[in-house]
Amino acid sequence: MLKDFKPVLGILLRFIIIYLVLLFAYQFYLNSGKDSGLDAFSRIIANQVTSLQNAIGYPTELYDDVRNEQVWFYVKQNYVTRMVEGCNAVSVIILFVSFVFAFYKGIKTFVFVGAGLLTLYLMNLLRIVGLNIVMSDYPDYGKMFHDFIFPAVIYGTVVVLWLIWIKFFALKHENS
Repeated sequence: MLKDFKPVLGILLRFIIIYLVLLFAYQFYLNSGKDSGLDAFSRIIANQVTSLQNAIGYPTELYDDVRNEQVWFYVKQNYVTRMVEGCNAVSVIILFVSFVFAFYKGIKTFVFVGAGLLTLYLMNLLRIVGLNIVMSDYPDYGKMFHDFIFPAVIYGTVVVLWLIWIKFFALKHENS
């Protein structure tokens, strides 16, 4: 009976191992810069969000709050949001990568993961820009967008990418 479930168990085991390795590696990265404020990856994203907002007419500056490991977005003369480590979407990216590699299909796995990472990175930048615009211009809707709309966008993107991976790559027969 266990023989029937062997492929499923193999995929599940690969997912769990890859997820845990990536999770521990990311935690090691975070712990290595614990006392220097916001981590470098999150800071890069915050700087890119600032540049993008300035380019589209939302004058933005960053205010460092090293002690609390965050930066504040100062948009249109107001502190509208803060960027913390959780805003960088790395946890979502780890889930995405773990799932795709659980259904490993050679070199196309790496290509798809690369394209997916770029897509998720851009979606996350746009998510943060969108949240800052909502918080700046429509603060009454800020909680709804932060808690529901924008998480649905980023997680929805992951699910769509997973579906594309499964339908067009992972389960596609080599002879068809």
